[in-house]
Amino acid sequence: MAKFNRAGTTPVGAGPVTAERVATGRTHEGAPGHLRDPRSELFVLAVAQMVGEQTFYEAADERDERFRALVARLAVDDPDWLSGLLGWLRREAGLRSASLVGALEAARARLAAGAHGRSRRLVDSVLLRPDEPGEALAYWTGRYGRSVPKPVKRGIADAVTRLYTERALLKYDTDARAFRFGDVIDLTHPVAGTSGQGELFRHALDRRHGRDNPVPAGLATLRARADLMALPVAERRAVLDRPDAADVLRRAAMTWEALAGWLQGPMDAAAWQTVLPSMGYTARLRNLRNFDEAGVGDEVAEAVAARLADPAEVARSRQMPMRFLAAHRAAPSLRWGAALERALQASLANVPALPGRTLVLVDRSGSMFGRMSARSQLTSADAAAVFGAALALRAREADLVEFGTGHRPVAVRGGEAVLRVVERFGSLGGTNTAQAVRDNYRGHDRVVIVTDEQAWAGRRGADPTAAVPPQVPVYTWNLVGYRRGHGPSGEGNRHAFAGLTDAAFGMIPLIEAGRAAHWPWETAEAC
Repeated sequence: MAKFNRAGTTPVGAGPVTAERVATGRTHEGAPGHLRDPRSELFVLAVAQMVGEQTFYEAADERDERFRALVARLAVDDPDWLSGLLGWLRREAGLRSASLVGALEAARARLAAGAHGRSRRLVDSVLLRPDEPGEALAYWTGRYGRSVPKPVKRGIADAVTRLYTERALLKYDTDARAFRFGDVIDLTHPVAGTSGQGELFRHALDRRHGRDNPVPAGLATLRARADLMALPVAERRAVLDRPDAADVLRRAAMTWEALAGWLQGPMDAAAWQTVLPSMGYTARLRNLRNFDEAGVGDEVAEAVAARLADPAEVARSRQMPMRFLAAHRAAPSLRWGAALERALQASLANVPALPGRTLVLVDRSGSMFGRMSARSQLTSADAAAVFGAALALRAREADLVEFGTGHRPVAVRGGEAVLRVVERFGSLGGTNTAQAVRDNYRGHDRVVIVTDEQAWAGRRGADPTAAVPPQVPVYTWNLVGYRRGHGPSGEGNRHAFAGLTDAAFGMIPLIEAGRAAHWPWETAEAC
């Protein structure tokens, strides 16, 4: 009689995030904690790393030092993998600070190890916004002093040539920055890509050093802004009544922030309507409440809502799903609700429609309610609710359960809005993950646990995944990135993912098809 070659036997897939089978340490709550290999630990940390932000169990400096140490190690041991991670963090995950710090620390580690090459290209690759060359210099000099190594300087200089434009100068070259555009040019000596950019560089230096030279004739955008600034304050609002007002603002690269300062008065409906054509996706998303309070008309609001809900616009904007939850809470007006739900759904495009029966467990313990950053009201619990609700709504048949010290079902009906389901979650105290799994697993085809993995150490609290038969996949979605996880991962139907976007959800169908799921930035051909 066959022991292995039986009908119904399915291949077991493999995931990229690996953790030891037998725990060698403890979670922050004292349960057995499974250590990850360096690449897995850095990935799980990096995708939730806001830099300089405290979490429930880790102080900011402790967390940042762990990040730097992992980057330094892999910059020398596995530079190809690290380059892939940092580029993906910046371009796809939208984590500016983590990718910037990672690239600079990687360059420093490679230089210290005598490893030549890569550093210049790596630094350049993560600087995608015009204020980031200055951010890079501010980080380096604030931590390591004003002696900046040549590969770092040259990488920053390459980014300057690629990013510095007239519009960038007007938006980002302000007195609020420690490193102005002129400072960056002085320190890194970028080579201008065109004669016009050469004029721009010289003008940036004039601005920084207080030289009262006129704006060069070739810098049309800067001259248009200068003309507007020369208007007496009493005459400025009348510009908004001109039939070409929107074009006037666009030619002068007037952002909504610049317009508010220029008017030196309230941003009324006319002001918002005039500057809207110049506003990008993120600016519109963050100002929905301001549109309402200013009395922007329904026709204009419909156009804004249509753009917000456009899947192509959502993809280009690279918004994290939680941004739409934040916008919904900030502007609860009914005229935005449907558009924000469609935008949220578009941002969750990689969440699969899972077949069979799925148990989705969402961690609502106290440690999940720490804010994701000092500037945000969103918490890890919010992110867990969004991902858990989206999984349950798209699955063929799902049981959605929130857990903490205890646990309870969360009602969900097919076709409901994620934003509506999210509001049904509560706060449930401790982290009794294993009990929640034991009490709710009823022959499901898979289990998904959305959590920070800091399981309770109480009676029978070890390895929550052990409560599920070994042939049934258990997927842990980590949202915070602590060093040790609550169970093994990477093989044997036990897998861990991480992140604040939907990118890695696509690994689930690959694993269940018996394939190896690779890192999110690796191509389909590599898989």
